[in-house]
Amino acid sequence: MNRIVFIVSLAVLLGGCDQLKDRMGMPDPAKQEAEGKAVGAACRNAGQGLEDCYRANADTGKASVYAGWKEMNEYMTKNNMSVIPPNTAMKAAATESVAPSPAPDAADALKTADKPRGEAAKAGH
Repeated sequence: MNRIVFIVSLAVLLGGCDQLKDRMGMPDPAKQEAEGKAVGAACRNAGQGLEDCYRANADTGKASVYAGWKEMNEYMTKNNMSVIPPNTAMKAAATESVAPSPAPDAADALKTADKPRGEAAKAGH
């Protein structure tokens, strides 16, 4: 009976080894390789040069970034695909619409506070 309990508990403990490694901060080489290839492919698809991609993603392995960039380059060449530039205009519009309106000037606030209500309304404040 003790042997069965031991085997079952051992199976449960060993079943979570991948999660245990992630929580301990031990990197998974296959995952790092896949992420590097994805970064390289995304850089190539956006028309970013390889050196720019390296600089922007310094924490990613250069070999995997290159492999992904090269694979995407071959794929794009084979299928006559053009570069898809990042849409920075949409980003700028999104940040402008979210940006708070500028605070009124302190001098204007004092002028308005000194005037009676009727005069402040006439002045446009």
